[in-house]
Amino acid sequence: MSYIKDNFLLENKTAERLYETYAKDMPIFDYHCHLPEKQILENKRFSDICEIWLGGDHYKWRLMRNYGVDEELITGNASNREKFGAYCKTLGTAFGNPLYHWSQVELKEFFGCELEINEENAEKIWEQCNDYIAKNEVTPASLIERSNVKCVVTTNEVFDDLTTFEKIKEKGYKFTVIPAFRADKIMNIEAEKYNDFIGLLEEKTSKINDLKDLEAALETRLEEFIKVGCRASDIALESVYPVADEKLAEEVFLKRRSGKNVTEEETKEFKGYLTYFLMKTYAKHGVATELHVGAMRNNNSVMLKKLGLDTGFDSISEENSIKNMSRLFDKLNSEKSLPKSIIFNLNPKMNSEIMTLAGCFQSSEAKGKIQYGPAWWFLDNKAGMYKHLDDLTATGHLGAFIGMLTDSRSFLSYPRHHYFRRILCNYLGKLMENGEMTTNEKLVGEVIKDICYRNAVAYFGIDLK
Repeated sequence: MSYIKDNFLLENKTAERLYETYAKDMPIFDYHCHLPEKQILENKRFSDICEIWLGGDHYKWRLMRNYGVDEELITGNASNREKFGAYCKTLGTAFGNPLYHWSQVELKEFFGCELEINEENAEKIWEQCNDYIAKNEVTPASLIERSNVKCVVTTNEVFDDLTTFEKIKEKGYKFTVIPAFRADKIMNIEAEKYNDFIGLLEEKTSKINDLKDLEAALETRLEEFIKVGCRASDIALESVYPVADEKLAEEVFLKRRSGKNVTEEETKEFKGYLTYFLMKTYAKHGVATELHVGAMRNNNSVMLKKLGLDTGFDSISEENSIKNMSRLFDKLNSEKSLPKSIIFNLNPKMNSEIMTLAGCFQSSEAKGKIQYGPAWWFLDNKAGMYKHLDDLTATGHLGAFIGMLTDSRSFLSYPRHHYFRRILCNYLGKLMENGEMTTNEKLVGEVIKDICYRNAVAYFGIDLK
């Protein structure tokens, strides 16, 4: 039987009460994920447990590679049954890895399967879960609704088709799906296909001859995103770069548009300027910025060519962008153009630096206007979440925190929210039982409800019925 019990990760009675009474049944606001909105619209039944569990999930692929599993059994042409068996074998000894916990919880919550995941039980799990899938409606929408999700914020390139979101709205689901505006392909001027991406943006707007045209096109698309509910944007950078002069950024842009390659320094100059322009524009339109920093992407060039982007070959970067981030925020703030911003930091060495910087630019405009975002990607594990809470409580304000997200491509990933909620309740329960904070459970419970759901809803300004 599964080791996942009612008191999983809850180490004292206070923590158990907090979770059961205040956290467990709160709705989910998933303000950053990578779920494909077209799959939500089509709402097709999944064929088997492997399709729903392993399809597109590079978290799981990465773990399998660490165990020495052949790529044929990960992203290759092996059968779904073989791939599933390889994952079960991998997970059976992955003690302490968050996937070891998440996957077990997913089996229990979605399929009623309490068998421990390991090589010995792989066949039984395969049969039990697939039997459930055959007899029940297991679709993207059903899984989202079962998870008590009220809003899904997908991640969309600036030239993506937005009609899907209107069609989803017409479906009458019990949840809302809205896009986040992500200009990364326009930001990454060094990319081989950069001019192709500009061409796709032109198809949605008008001819882009210079930097002013580019800026106008981006703002036009942002306005169109807002019409279908967009309240958040997304910027992913290894590091925050100095804000370059507009004329310099123009020269770099024209050079790349002429078909010439740009240098590393020119790339940084363009990205520095465009980050500034985008955040200024987001502030103008009341759209929050989700700023992701600290990821060193596509380390394995061989596998990049073979499998493409987002397949599990990224890592934590050592680049220190705190001074540039400070200057960027100060410039925007001085111009009254600093948007609500969530800083997702991937390098835990920089937790305190970024948290204390966030505290320099708060205002009454919003509770926690500059958010130190949740433990993210390589950090959304038990140790990473506790460290995040320690750093947040030490130098910020826990009551203003907007809580967890999935950052996932899997429709089974919502138990990650409950994983975080258990850790949050245990964290506060320990402090209460140690006599380090109030023992007023109702007061603490309301803060937990805020962190689980209400703070995020208020932060993004979304009317959820």
